[in-house]
Amino acid sequence: MKLEPDTAQEAPELREEAASASSRRVERQRASATARALLRAARPKQWIKNVLLLAAPFAAGVLGEGDALASVLLAVVAFCLAASGTYLLNDVRDADRDRAHPTKRVRPVAAGLVSPRLALAAGAVVVVAGLAVASTVGWEVAGIVALYVVTTVSYALWLREVAVVDIGIVASGFILRAIAGGVAAGVPLSRWFLIVASFGSLFMVAGKRYGEYLELGQDRNAFRASFAAYSHSYLRYVWTVASGVAVTAYCLWAFEESGFHSGVPWYELSIVPFTLSVLRYALLLDNGHGTAPEEIVLSDRTLQVLAVAWVAIFGCGVYFG
Repeated sequence: MKLEPDTAQEAPELREEAASASSRRVERQRASATARALLRAARPKQWIKNVLLLAAPFAAGVLGEGDALASVLLAVVAFCLAASGTYLLNDVRDADRDRAHPTKRVRPVAAGLVSPRLALAAGAVVVVAGLAVASTVGWEVAGIVALYVVTTVSYALWLREVAVVDIGIVASGFILRAIAGGVAAGVPLSRWFLIVASFGSLFMVAGKRYGEYLELGQDRNAFRASFAAYSHSYLRYVWTVASGVAVTAYCLWAFEESGFHSGVPWYELSIVPFTLSVLRYALLLDNGHGTAPEEIVLSDRTLQVLAVAWVAIFGCGVYFG
């Protein structure tokens, strides 16, 4: 049977429209996959580190104040954006090296899911956005975020190849977060707080290096020059010293704070979950689980229970002591 003239004319148009629709669908799927890969490259799991911005306001008892809380949350957003931007920039720099790494080879840039040009553009935009958000809180917070970006980029370019300095630079990222939270809330930072934050950060970073040292095995020197200067015993020494100073400083600070309050010794009691948390984390490091601190925090139930207990006891000291 022959097609009618109109039907014969419409058939190619229908096929062309179907092909066009299929092409658009493929493009949408490709764009969606790229967007998901880009989000993964931004490492949202790492945002948990920004809970450190709440530490100083929480210790000062001002998180219940609307203005202080709003400023701190904006600072958290600024650090999330700035950190994600630097991760994207770092992944472009490390793409070739990451492809040879046992776990980092699945990162979107190294795996070819996100092009280097897109990662660089997105990273620059996100960093600028983070600085813009920080500027709404105040120039001091914006300055801290800018310093974080500069140190992180410097680390990615060359400082990570300098032994010991590389550990200090990574630890500084945690310290800057803790300081930014206090500055955003407008609360003074005590010397004990800074000591605990500094050596607690050094403890975690030394543990991270120790985990990487074990994970990479004999191939460690091929991934980073600074690993050649480290040894198994040295990294354990660093985390032992750092954790010891952090616990000692916390104990001294807790007893000092308790002297200004009467009734239940909440601050002294908070020493128990704090110390147990440090010991639990050290146990996990000793078992080689320290390569990703955020994974430890998100996966270890015992550590989470101890953290909740510390927050509850310390919170009682701040708000009811």
